[in-house]
Order: sequence, then C-alpha cells, then structure tokens
Amino acid sequence: MTITPRKSHVLASLALTLAVGQGALAAGPSARDALSLKPVQQDVDYEMPEGAEIDNCTIKAEGKDGWVVRNGAGQVLRMFTDTDGNNVVDRWSYFKDGVEVYRDLDTNENKKPDQCRWLNTAGSRWGVDRDEDGNIDYWKQISPEEVTAELVRAIRDRDRSRFERILLTPQELTNLGTGSEQAQQLKKKIEVAAAGFAKLAASQSVVGKDSKWISFGGMQPGIVPAGTADSTADITAYENVMAMVETDGKPQPLSVGTMVQVGNNWRLIDLPILSETGSEPFFFAAPRPAQPEGAQIANGAPSEEMQELIRKLQDLPDIASSTPQQQGERADLLEQLAEADDASNRGTWYRQIADSLSAAVQTAGYEEGIQKLRDLQEKLAKDPELDELAAYVEWRAMTAEHGHKLAQPNPPFAKIQEDWVKDLTQFVSRDKQSSETAEAMMELAISHEFGGDEDEALKWYDAVVTKFPESPLEPKAAGAKRRLESPGKTIPLKGKLLNGGQVFDLARLRGKVVLIQYWATWSDLSKADMPLLKELRSKYKDFEVVGVGLDNDPQDTMAFLKQNDPRWPQLYEAGGIENSRYAVEMGIQIVPTMILVDQQGKVVNRNIRADELESELQKLIK
Repeated sequence: MTITPRKSHVLASLALTLAVGQGALAAGPSARDALSLKPVQQDVDYEMPEGAEIDNCTIKAEGKDGWVVRNGAGQVLRMFTDTDGNNVVDRWSYFKDGVEVYRDLDTNENKKPDQCRWLNTAGSRWGVDRDEDGNIDYWKQISPEEVTAELVRAIRDRDRSRFERILLTPQELTNLGTGSEQAQQLKKKIEVAAAGFAKLAASQSVVGKDSKWISFGGMQPGIVPAGTADSTADITAYENVMAMVETDGKPQPLSVGTMVQVGNNWRLIDLPILSETGSEPFFFAAPRPAQPEGAQIANGAPSEEMQELIRKLQDLPDIASSTPQQQGERADLLEQLAEADDASNRGTWYRQIADSLSAAVQTAGYEEGIQKLRDLQEKLAKDPELDELAAYVEWRAMTAEHGHKLAQPNPPFAKIQEDWVKDLTQFVSRDKQSSETAEAMMELAISHEFGGDEDEALKWYDAVVTKFPESPLEPKAAGAKRRLESPGKTIPLKGKLLNGGQVFDLARLRGKVVLIQYWATWSDLSKADMPLLKELRSKYKDFEVVGVGLDNDPQDTMAFLKQNDPRWPQLYEAGGIENSRYAVEMGIQIVPTMILVDQQGKVVNRNIRADELESELQKLIK
C-alpha cells in the first residue's frame, strides 16, 4: 500500500474542516481538490470523472455536517461528513452510479482513518486498521463470497498477512464451541495453513499475477447443532466451497474447502486444495462440490463450450444496468450452462437463474422475469425428484411479483397484502420441508402480526420453531413468540452498554418501572418519541428507560447520541434489526417497538405507544 492515500486523507481532514452554519463555501475546497482524494484501500471500484468532466463537477456544503461533490448531471460522486459535530470530517464516502460503495472512517477523532467499509453493490466488508498505516489489521465483517475473493488476491500477491486475516484464529477457535477432538484437529489445520501459505502461493499455477476472482460457488451453508461431537454451540459452516478464477480470459476453478461462520465473519480453516479431487468435508458429509459460473471440472478446467458461454455472460452489464433484452440473454446463457454442465450440477445453475431473474424484477423492473420464473418452476415441477428445486424457484417468483407490485405508482396496499397472504398460505399448505417454506411461514407470521391477528401470527411463528428447528429463521421466530407471549412474564435483556462497556442487566432494575425502547436513527418515529420519554423519566423518579439501538452501523448510533443523548442506558450489538442479538431475542420486526416492564420485572405492555405511557405510569407508580 502506498503512502499517498494516507497523506491525502490527513490533508482532507484539515482542508475539509466544516464551517458549520456559516455557509463558507468560498473558503472551502474545490471540486477538483476533493476528487483528488483517494480511498485508503486500493481495491475500490468507484466513479472518477476525467478531463473536462471534472470542470463540470461542483462541491457544496449540504446540511450542517458535510460536503457533497456532484457531477454535471447532479449525481453524487463524493461525500465528506462530520458525524460527531466537531467541525472536522471523519467520514469519506465514495460513490459509483450515484450509490455509495465505500467509506473510510475516523472513529477515534485523530484525523486519520482507522476503519473502512465496502457498501451496497460493492459488498459488505468492514475492515479495521488499528495502527492507521493503511493496511487492514482484521475484518470486523466479511461474507463468504468476499473471503474467497480475498483468498485469490492473497495467493496472487503472495501476501501471507492477507491470507491470515481470513484464516480462523486461535481465539476464534476457542469461542467457536467445538468439542475437544475437533478443536485439536482445527488447531492443527490452521497452524499448518499459516505455515504453508508462502510455499503454496509460490508453487501453484492456478492463480497468476494477472488473475482475478470471478465468482463463488457452494451448496447452502449448514448448521451443526450443539452437542454434535461434544460441541457446546451451533456451528454454521460451508463445505466444498469453490471459487472461479480467470487468467488471460480463461476461467478455472479453485477448491477453497470448508468455511466456518464466526459472528459477522466467515473464516477459512485450511489452505485451498489444488488437486483435481478437491477437499474433504470437515464438519459434515456433503455432495459433490457446487460449481460457480463455468464450473464443470474435467481435467481441471471447464469445457470449451462452457468457457465460451461464461465469456458471453461476463460481457453483459450487471443486473441493475442491464436492458430487458440483456436480462433475457443472461437467463438464456445460464440455462445453456445448466444443460452443458454435468447433470449433478444443474441445480446450482437453476438456482442462479432464479436468483438473477428475481433480482432483475425487483431492482431493474424487469417484469418479463416473473413469467420466466413461472415457466422455469413449471418445467422443474414435472420431475418429482426436483420438488425442492421447484419450491426454490417458485418462492423467488412469488417474492419478485410481490415486490414488483409494491414498486408500482400508488399501489393498492390492502389488496396486494391480501393476495400475498393467500399466496403464502397456499405455498406452505404443501408442507414441504424446504427453507423456502420456513421463509413463507415467517412472512405469514409477520403479515398477520402487522394486520392485528396475533393468534394467527403466534401460530405461524410457532410453526417455524417446531417444524424448522435448524433454520436460521428459528431464533427470530422464537423471539417473536416470546415477545407476543411476554405479558405477565419476565424477559431477558443483558449486555454491554454502548457508552462505556459496563454490563447492563434488566434484572438489576427491579423496583422500578422500565421502558425498553428498540430504536434506530433511520426511524423518525423512534427519535420523535425521545423528548417525551425524557420528560417522563424526569417526572417519575421510579421510572427508567433503556434504549436498544438497531442501526446497522454503530457510528450512526453514536453520532446521534453524541448530539442528542437522552441520558439513559443504551445497548447495541451488531446486526441491525435483522440479526442483532437483541432484535433476535425478542423477534423485533419494526422500530420503534417499546415494551413496558413493572417493578417485579414482568411485562405490562409489549407494544406500548409513547402517548399511552403516562397513563400506564400513573397506574404503576403510586
């Protein structure tokens, strides 16, 4: 990593000091200066105008907290933001096609970036640079797809440090909860992998200096339940993961092997396997490895026919940018690849067709994709052995059509919701043991809960819990069931405070009435409730409020609290409203959600509104 981006960012912190409230644009930076700033990390695909295009760009202080650079068409190119109100930029955002794809962050207020995030269409990586030298020290978040891409880059550059950042660490192994025998096996694997990486990178021929990662392939991840091989926790893993690598226009598969989930991260447990036999599964037996984009392995490479189809596929723009004709071409090419590949791999291709068509309908308005999905579903349904695959396609057709209806101007929401519930009910009535059935049941539960029919909601949450105990949706369904059944019962709420790290335990507030507010900065209603909650907290001395932040980015939560701190305890764990431990424990589906607990720690009201609160307090506090 060169030093130039680092110097640029130090200068940016000084040059882009904000004149809050003064409108001092004349004294501010020029658009050309702002565009000269570069991301700290090199592998960022962002928009950079050239030549005369730069002269048409503008920079303007928008709002009180940031500078925004736009091109001549008004599309955002850069955004430099002061998130903590000290008049110094601490977030540098880079855009492509008007969408933020990357940001550098200064979280310790020393005018140097110490974190970086890839966002939206650029992925989900979140890196931490503890010593602020421009190199990522560890991943705070990284997906399995991105791990395989990092692996290819590490082999290409012979970068052992990059490889070790995606390898399971001894501490992570301790926290994983495997039994002692498996733990010893994993310990040996990661030690051998770390020691053997340099030799493998130098001796292998799959990844060259100009190679690039193309795609990820793997069957769905599986959960090894607690108690298996003396494990103390559920373990989520991928087996037989493949990556497709392109060198000089020729795609070739790389056998990555087993990956395991650790919090918001995925980790390798071994070196990639360069033999044609691939890797052996570690956690559970698996079928033949799923193959990504062009993955038939015959003598170590896809057939010529498949390579040509892959090249045509790669020539197409991404889904969001494709024309209707190109969306159809993509689906046709994928179907041809399915027919050209070995029969045992066709399911992988059909799933990719379904995923790409569903995305095209919902992100690019490709209405014809709905019928293509229905046609594919009908084709697969003719073979009883492909029931599960047909359900996979049907579910994506349903969600695509539902999303398309909602995206139309002035949609008839009540009718759309009525039709959606009917479709979901029909889908689950077939009683298939597929992950799509679990998703449909969860959607039914949420729809009935928001529609006011809590008995039906409880029925479907319970169905997810009892019929799909190993589904990733089960914990959230169990939490929602716990919330709906909580009146008259105590509930769990324990964790580290956001502002200090001390451990909070709801049980320690016995003797006080407590309001738990699940909130997020993106929810205006959540923020609008806070002044009244603050007023009531001051008025009633035996009343306490506890905030549970459900932002995806903790920086958003901390920035808001720094300027609007209501002075009550705040809890936060990563994952947002979908996956935060706190949201999962109580099955929180929407914010604000507020739960009122009495002096004995029992729930009085599991969904109280702010305007109902004082009358309840008057009953409880004498």
